[in-house]
Amino acid sequence: MSHDPFTALDNPAWWALTGVQQAFATGASQVKRYQRGILPFAGYQYGTAESIILLDNWLEPGEVFFLIGELPPLPAHWTLLNELPCAQMINQAAVTPPEGNINIVHLTADHKMDMYHLIQKVQPGYYEPGTHQLGDYYGIWQEEKLVAIAGERMRLEQLTEISAICTDPDYTGRKYAQHLIAQLCNTNFDKGIIPFLHVLETNERAIGLYEYMGFTKRRTISFWKLRKADR
Repeated sequence: MSHDPFTALDNPAWWALTGVQQAFATGASQVKRYQRGILPFAGYQYGTAESIILLDNWLEPGEVFFLIGELPPLPAHWTLLNELPCAQMINQAAVTPPEGNINIVHLTADHKMDMYHLIQKVQPGYYEPGTHQLGDYYGIWQEEKLVAIAGERMRLEQLTEISAICTDPDYTGRKYAQHLIAQLCNTNFDKGIIPFLHVLETNERAIGLYEYMGFTKRRTISFWKLRKADR
């Protein structure tokens, strides 16, 4: 790796799984995946594309998973289901939250199913019941139910991915996402950590919000949705 502090973001799952989040990893020396039930992401060491077949040993038949970044030649019994081109965005300055006092709650394992159900309602497929273990998650409650959430997913050396940014459709328009993003960004800045995120390039509304909050696009990076054959 070069001294560019963001080079690791070209292969984020690999550097997370071999560094800060190695406690959540399983795999071999050149291929890693998050433990089942934590996150459906896997990674491999670039320059060793031929080793990707080793990942097979840590995949269940029929399992759906994601690779991020460079797509290696795939084993014949893996199916590419979808390519999701995302804007990878970084923020390097403190974020001013919107006006108004909002009660932001630091979520714990006691809230894990509230978190899971809200995210599955709004943006299913990337969050599992154990994902909350990967970092800090914050939420906003109304009428005794969780209505907005944001948290930390992939974490690398001095870099943290802000993720699971979602609001119940019945409670949009109240700037809850902005409050939560500001909370996460500033909490990381206080630790000397730079926040980044991934957003579908087709989601212009979300990109506009993130730009308004100080994020700038670093690159386009694809999330590749894959499936191992049933047998």
